[in-house]
Amino acid sequence: MALPHRFEQWSREAVHDDWPEDNEAPVSPHTEVRFEMARSALTRNNSPDIGFDLSLNPYRGCEHGCSYCYARPSHSYLGLSPGLDFEQKLIAKTNLPELLQEELSNPRYVPQALAIGTVTDAYQPIERKLGLTRQLLEVLGACGHPFSLVTKGSAIERDLDLLASLAKVGTVAVYVTLTTLDNRLARLMEPRAAAPARRLRLIQQLSQAGIPVGVSLAPQIPFLNDDMEACLQAAKAAGAQRAFYAILRLPWEVAPLFRQWLQQHYPQRAERVMARIQEMRGGKDYDATFGQRQRGTGLWSDLLAQRFAKACQRLQLNRERFELEFSRFQHPSQNGQRSLFSGDTL
Repeated sequence: MALPHRFEQWSREAVHDDWPEDNEAPVSPHTEVRFEMARSALTRNNSPDIGFDLSLNPYRGCEHGCSYCYARPSHSYLGLSPGLDFEQKLIAKTNLPELLQEELSNPRYVPQALAIGTVTDAYQPIERKLGLTRQLLEVLGACGHPFSLVTKGSAIERDLDLLASLAKVGTVAVYVTLTTLDNRLARLMEPRAAAPARRLRLIQQLSQAGIPVGVSLAPQIPFLNDDMEACLQAAKAAGAQRAFYAILRLPWEVAPLFRQWLQQHYPQRAERVMARIQEMRGGKDYDATFGQRQRGTGLWSDLLAQRFAKACQRLQLNRERFELEFSRFQHPSQNGQRSLFSGDTL
């Protein structure tokens, strides 16, 4: 595959994703993709309030176009817009599988908690064509490196076979994001992600395949997606074993973009929504203080935490942790693994 410095225009693949017939998809412009050679694969996390040490992201930007995405400002570092460019101009790190194998081969590397899909969805629609995420899973699986993955993309169905085999040795856990059961709200908030019913089906498929699966209820937005208990109950019925949530985060350029989205789609609620958000953020649109940025502070934040805890207790969610197996890890150079990229088979 050529590696152009300019973006190539790709037509967006039509994926039904269980949306009702009367819930029309928004006008989807073409996707532009640029292929880049990454300088490193693993990113280290220095934030004390996040439950992983390393992250791995095969793409920059995300076709799902979620109005609330806290990762949008990352496109500004590329000289691109955190608005439409984040949704339309995507970067694919084509050499990431090779880099990952190289970094894992370092004799000094010690396996740590690794998360895939922290600033971009690894199963967004372009993954169907490029398959970068699949290659990364193959590298991790070949050397027994444990990882967790968060997605709202139905493309993960393609990799159920691989994920199931990794689950048998305890090296994978998957979380499916379910922000609401309301089709209209989900279509407006996450216009090119899978419908709520499809995500529940994903949870069911993962569970039936023996893959530890949980549900992410992030983000919680006051006066919009107020169906937390219903989401947890539906996810539990589908096979979810664990759950977590976070309140809406509006760093940097995300705040004005989200305000614009609110005024366009929910003008009658916009003022109330932002007032409540600021109430949880010490009077600001966002407070990045560690330990508070995920949950906020104040009465509403406390009530939301109580609702979540009571619902999980009633549904018997979060009774056990997903304990990933670290003892199986072997450096690629030590376990007899030949190059994944030289035409050899595993």
